[in-house]
Amino acid sequence: MSQLSDLVDPSAISLDASAQDWRAAIRLSGDLLVSTESTTSSYTDAMIRTVEEHGPYIVIAPGFALAHARPDESVLRTALSFVRLAEPIPFGNEANDPVTLVMALAAADASAHQSALAALAGVLADPTSRRELDTASTPAEVLAALGADDADAAEGADTSTDADTDAGTDAATDAGTESATSEPDADGTRSATAVSTPAPATATATAPAPAPAPAPAPSAASADATAGPSALVDPDAVPSKNLLLTVCGNGLGTSLFLKNTAEQVLDRWGWSSYLDIQATDTISAKGRAKEADVILTSGAIADTLGDVGVRVEVIENFTSQAEIDAVLRRVYAV
Repeated sequence: MSQLSDLVDPSAISLDASAQDWRAAIRLSGDLLVSTESTTSSYTDAMIRTVEEHGPYIVIAPGFALAHARPDESVLRTALSFVRLAEPIPFGNEANDPVTLVMALAAADASAHQSALAALAGVLADPTSRRELDTASTPAEVLAALGADDADAAEGADTSTDADTDAGTDAATDAGTESATSEPDADGTRSATAVSTPAPATATATAPAPAPAPAPAPSAASADATAGPSALVDPDAVPSKNLLLTVCGNGLGTSLFLKNTAEQVLDRWGWSSYLDIQATDTISAKGRAKEADVILTSGAIADTLGDVGVRVEVIENFTSQAEIDAVLRRVYAV
């Protein structure tokens, strides 16, 4: 079994379940964790309270919500549950509503579930795997879509990567025709100003071309490093702090999901050795914001953060490498 499907007990899968609203949908997913002795009922209450306090940031992809809360004594072991709703339900997330799939994550610590979330991101980004989750008629079919005992799992992962990178190629090529420098706003934060820069090199058949290799200390919102000596560079551009923050309410669920997708983009660019991405919660992010070049998060969490003195970029689809690619190209003007 994959590490992802290992965390989903077959009895923690409910198909075509009825729920009146988003609270009932989360409670269904939490009850499945309780029934498999993964959590106590107080964890379900905490998942609902998290959305009440921070908004519907758990809706991280079209039609998909990842319910979770902070680990505490109510988490007995790391596990996931899966609920497919009989009727779509709005959670209040304009970009990704209505929701048909809800998975609840119980994390016993901050790291045990990271590889599972990385695998889940790949499943959701792959149209074929997502369709299998939407149409599965048995728990066994759900587990197969998640990679359980599937001899073709590796091939499916390749399909997901190809689909994502093709999308990323289109977005990267479009984004490359117009990049950004930054100008200080009145509050001292930096906002993008479009300038003409060369598009990145044409992609290969299997992956988008990497962004131009940065200098050892890349500058946030500087001009393309390969554009030549005549390229325009914002005289006020500052050296990169070499840090990006991904933020969610608890720092253990959707922020890790977003971190994983962003890291895949940097890997493609060849920038992973230059920029560190760290997942954190809203409270920590407010204290650490000025250590970072940019914060990546959801619209709901961006509202919670408010003005933290650095650029905050809203990501709508946490599984989309193309969307994150375009955002990072604006930030670093590549």
